[in-house]
Amino acid sequence: MSTNGIDTAVPPSGTGCVECDATDGWWVHLRRCAQCGHVGCCDSSPSQHASAHAATSNHPVVQSFEPGETWFWNYVTEEGFDGPELAAPQHHPMDQTVPGPSSRVPWDWQRHVR
Repeated sequence: MSTNGIDTAVPPSGTGCVECDATDGWWVHLRRCAQCGHVGCCDSSPSQHASAHAATSNHPVVQSFEPGETWFWNYVTEEGFDGPELAAPQHHPMDQTVPGPSSRVPWDWQRHVR
């Protein structure tokens, strides 16, 4: 089902931020594009790939990709809301660290968050 920027049939692009994984970067939290499944890092992360994806793709709706979080966010309206269940998996692996991935997180990571 695809409606209002949400496609419930599209799976996530992976278990981590697509761009951070490609450049050996790291993230604080992950967000999943509700339209195409792109997984990007949150706006507290150094690179803010989820909001960059929303801006360049015209896909404004994301869902948290964190365990236990099901909320959606619309970058255009700047509003959170409850939405439908998206295709599995619903979150990154439970053993994935936050921030993550642990092998790439600097020891002074708190100094790098926004």
